[in-house]
This record gives sequence, structure tokens and C-alpha cells, in this order.
Amino acid sequence: MQKLQYIQNSAARILMRVRKYDHITPILKTLHWLPVELRIEFKVSVLTHQCVHGTAPPYLKELLTTHTSLRTTRSSNSYLLKPPRTKLRTMGDRAFCSAAPSLWNALPDHMRAPQSVEAFKKGLKTHLFKRAFA
Repeated sequence: MQKLQYIQNSAARILMRVRKYDHITPILKTLHWLPVELRIEFKVSVLTHQCVHGTAPPYLKELLTTHTSLRTTRSSNSYLLKPPRTKLRTMGDRAFCSAAPSLWNALPDHMRAPQSVEAFKKGLKTHLFKRAFA
């Protein structure tokens, strides 16, 4: 992950024509680029949105299970996903079927609600951008 971030930082420095030792955070912020780790979260979250709201391929939708509650509560219709139990702490948690529910359930309620993919992407990028640079 560090190597990818280094490459992204180098590309940002080349585009903005700044020295190697200048701080990179303001440059990434100016370019509206998310750090690599958050960019991966963005991509996984968009795929998860498509799975939950029915526009993803069936082979991806099959990997996710919606959380069903026996009680009717205000949050019972909040589009939560049930994370699978994984034995391996590192590799198992990186799989889409494990990472997607964790990232999806961590999103605010209003972002999990049905909306167009474009509206979701816009809101998600704003959310992640605030997390990265606030």
C-alpha cells in the first residue's frame, strides 16, 4: 500500500510542479485526490452500493447477505449487511465478502439509503474527503 501511495504522491508532485520535500497533503487536497487507502474504500463501497440496490452482477450480489432483525426498530430498514465470520485475520478480512459489509455498515444512514450511483459517488467522495483531510 505504501508503494502505491508513494507513486500517487510522486504523480501529484509532477502535476503540481513542486519539490520532493514539500508537504503532500495540501497538494492532494488541491487536486481533490483521495489517498490510496481511501480510494480503495471508495471503489469497494461503490460496488457494495450496486450490490445492495440491485445493479451489480449476480456473482457479486451472492457474496453479500442483508442483516435481518427479528424486532421492528427505526434502524431495521437501514440497509445493513451481515459480515461473515472469517478465521483468518488478515487475508479473510480483505476479501470482498468481508470488507464490503464492514465498510458499508460504517457509512452514515443517509448514504446507505437508495439513491442513484452518481449521487452515491458524489456523497461518498465528500464523506471520505472530509475523513482524509479534516
